[in-house]
Amino acid sequence: MAFHVRDPEADAMLRSYAEEKRVGITDAIKLAVTRARQADAQAFSDKRAALKAIRDQLNSYPRTGEKADKAFFDALSGD
Repeated sequence: MAFHVRDPEADAMLRSYAEEKRVGITDAIKLAVTRARQADAQAFSDKRAALKAIRDQLNSYPRTGEKADKAFFDALSGD
């Protein structure tokens, strides 16, 4: 199946990348997409770890056992 890059800048970037890596255009595309997906997965994993750290910190606080004052929060929201 043919793949045609119509954007001249993207075409130049792809050809430059292929030349840098000393691979063909198809392999350069596969390599770039693989690396981009790995970077996305790593970023997602990092965000999950950061959120887990925040959640763990919040869960470490002692529970007071007190109930929230519904009237107070309703007044804050204008209800």
